[in-house]
Amino acid sequence: MLRRTATALLTAAAVAGMGLVTAAPAMASPDYDRGDTQLRFDAGPEPIRKGHKLSLSGKLDVECSEDYIDGFVSVHHADSCDDRERRHVLGWKEIDIFFQPSGQYGWRHVESVRTGRDGSFYTRVSAYRSGTWRAVFDGARGLASAEASDYVRVIRDHHHWR
Repeated sequence: MLRRTATALLTAAAVAGMGLVTAAPAMASPDYDRGDTQLRFDAGPEPIRKGHKLSLSGKLDVECSEDYIDGFVSVHHADSCDDRERRHVLGWKEIDIFFQPSGQYGWRHVESVRTGRDGSFYTRVSAYRSGTWRAVFDGARGLASAEASDYVRVIRDHHHWR
């Protein structure tokens, strides 16, 4: 239903000669399809020495083969998709970064970052313990949640034997 509503809005805009079409979030029904989001994530370098800076980076995108509506933005078989992968990047979305030390069960929220206009994100943190880093996108209207993780081993500096 949401796709038909968005298509009707686009058709009406084309007939009326409007340059911008928006769909109000209230129009979305709870049974619409959610975009197939993908979150790629890497924590490195691996292994890393204790106290050194760890780079956390990744990219968030959605499959282009389906239309989706996110708030006031509608994408209909976007022409900005990569033809090989048929994915549309998702800019300005919040990504939460978590850490779980080896041998423990709870996740600790480290920080939140936003994707850039190309869907990528980057931050640096100090590494003190081995464990798993996780990036989480909570989803948005028309976009499914996504997450990815990466284990990093932290090594201690040893005195050099002569």
